[in-house]
Amino acid sequence: MYIIKVKGVAKIPDYVQLRDDKFTLLAYFRVDRPEKSLDKIGLGGHYDHIMNIVKELPFGKIVKLEL
Repeated sequence: MYIIKVKGVAKIPDYVQLRDDKFTLLAYFRVDRPEKSLDKIGLGGHYDHIMNIVKELPFGKIVKLEL
């Protein structure tokens, strides 16, 4: 799985994309509201781990996410 942080512009907030190994979009959520999206795809238990990576991740960089 891959994680990408996308910088928002003007009134559009910052977002995070989670993609599988074929780069299919699994989840797309606001940085400040990830809970519902992570629960929906079954990653609610990994919330802290994912959000720690998001905090450190620079905008536009694609990182392989190991769970």
